[in-house]
Amino acid sequence: MLKHRGFPGRLPGTDFQFTIRRANKAGATRLIARERYADRRPADRRADAGFLAALIEHFGDEPFERGNLDAGRLSWLLGREVLPAEPDFDPESYEALLRVDIDRARASFPELFAGSDRDGGDA
Repeated sequence: MLKHRGFPGRLPGTDFQFTIRRANKAGATRLIARERYADRRPADRRADAGFLAALIEHFGDEPFERGNLDAGRLSWLLGREVLPAEPDFDPESYEALLRVDIDRARASFPELFAGSDRDGGDA
């Protein structure tokens, strides 16, 4: 399992986990696209935004290996802001390649892009 050095382990000041310490002996937890409802707690939404911001900061729109990224946190973004980067995507593999859909991220979390040009745009 690839460990993403320099990636934040959790959302600062909270217990919202972004990475795992070690691989599960039984195999990687399956990634599933979780439905985000409008009535989610603000803290959960901040955790999603913080995790997505870290993904964009570390990987941009380039493909990246799942590695030690938390399956639960990835699942909240999967199928929307985070997409499989390979046709034979295995949701139960630590080596699965993913990528951030910057356009979808901007639409879902505009606060991440307000006043910055980290996405390469003119914002």
